[in-house]
Amino acid sequence: MSVDFKDYARRMDRALDHLEEEFGAVRAGRANAKVLDRITVEYYGSETPLNGVATISTPDARTLVVQPWDTKLLKDIQKAIQTSDLGINPQNDGRVIRLVFPQLTEERRKELAKQVRKYAEEAKVAMRNIRRDGMDYVKKLKKNSEITEDDQKKAEKDLQDLLDKNIKRVDAALAAKEKELMSI
Repeated sequence: MSVDFKDYARRMDRALDHLEEEFGAVRAGRANAKVLDRITVEYYGSETPLNGVATISTPDARTLVVQPWDTKLLKDIQKAIQTSDLGINPQNDGRVIRLVFPQLTEERRKELAKQVRKYAEEAKVAMRNIRRDGMDYVKKLKKNSEITEDDQKKAEKDLQDLLDKNIKRVDAALAAKEKELMSI
């Protein structure tokens, strides 16, 4: 009998997807609408994501333009961006909000690189925890005599291979993001 690890593979994929989202929120000197994904604005009494109340465009490499569908939201959007951890001062002209991203300093690039390495390590830890859950499941199956010792060894090797494959994917994503951050 072979043990099915589809659930564990899916969980590892979700951890990688989460890492990609984290990486997307780290700005690399270029304007990227993903940095605004975490910002919410109160709209008719509920917190709404910014992209749910406005159009976000990128007119050039270092500028984002936020154009709300309802101009009454301009001040709220401006306040939400100012209070976020973006570190960019929005410019409100009465119709749209402009965000001009300054060129990153070498020091800031290194800080961001350290931050993305931390995100990658968190993803690896999450994946190791998923592997541990899988190992516990395999040991339980063996204890209940649902699988043989050979099946257990093969299942444990399969889980380790799954982890190794996903750790390589994390490392590749990290290397790409670090390269993006360090390129001027």
